[in-house]
Amino acid sequence: MSVIETIIDIPTEHEKNVCGQFDEYIKKIERTLHVTMVARDGAIKIIGSEEMAGKAKRVFHNLTELSKRGNLITAQNVDYALSLSFSEKDHEILEIDRDIICRTINGRPVKPKTLGQKAYVDAIRKKMIVFGIGPAGTGKTYLAMAMAIQAFKDGEVGRIILTRPAIEAGEKLGFLPGDLQSKIDPYLRPLYDALYQIMGAEAYLHNSEKGLIEVAPLAYMRGRTLDNAYIILDEAQNTTPAQMKMFLTRIGFGSKVVITGDQTQKDLPGGSVSGLDMAIRVLGKLDDIGFCHLTSLDVVRHPLVQKIVQAYDDYESRESKSSRKKEPRQQKRRYE
Repeated sequence: MSVIETIIDIPTEHEKNVCGQFDEYIKKIERTLHVTMVARDGAIKIIGSEEMAGKAKRVFHNLTELSKRGNLITAQNVDYALSLSFSEKDHEILEIDRDIICRTINGRPVKPKTLGQKAYVDAIRKKMIVFGIGPAGTGKTYLAMAMAIQAFKDGEVGRIILTRPAIEAGEKLGFLPGDLQSKIDPYLRPLYDALYQIMGAEAYLHNSEKGLIEVAPLAYMRGRTLDNAYIILDEAQNTTPAQMKMFLTRIGFGSKVVITGDQTQKDLPGGSVSGLDMAIRVLGKLDDIGFCHLTSLDVVRHPLVQKIVQAYDDYESRESKSSRKKEPRQQKRRYE
């Protein structure tokens, strides 16, 4: 295997952002691609096999371009750029970055950060109903909220309705202090947090008082017809099949619906069937409904979250294989 040397120039003003504090991103790329890199005077020398040196060069080129566009380079950006380099899709990271959905109250752009998130956002634009299914940290709810708020600002819908099932996780609602609204607010807090960050507290309160933005438990949807609205059902894995059917039959004309959930984090009583699981089986073949399955590769929180999600996936896969091997033996014993 021949060893080559290649040099890539990085503008001085972007060097710290691209290389990381104490060159932590350089070290990460060296470990992953088995190359040696030396940073000096606005340039990086890459030493390694032709294939791996080429990958490292493309990763640094993409990170530099992201930095030039005003992005703060994070460990997640580096990890994702590296993962794409092995699938020969590393150029697509720059295409993803161009898709700005909206801006937060502080002016920070909200945009997809992975190919899975980009496919999710595109599906929301094209389909009337979209299911966003995936582990924690993949941006399912946040991106859906951003799309809803932008559609509301552009006049595409007249109101936003955000809902989630108020499943009790350890405490009965009756034992919580305050009136009914105070009791259910903790279950809806993640939705409020996203609203405040993207829209601002004042704008939310103003539109909420006028009835244009509504945050409510799923039970409050019964008996209503939701026309000209952007509707988001969060934590859908905690719905029952009856609740999911009730929700889906509320949808009226001019509405768009996003349903998000994580099939691995159910709070339903033991033995209960999830409305999300059943909806996937029942509605999977309808053309007007989109299903986007996000994975651990789409996690955009702390890199450790991605490793935790992957570790659980691997464990559950091993357990599933183990249980399948035991079943034939148990059946054989029954017949003996």
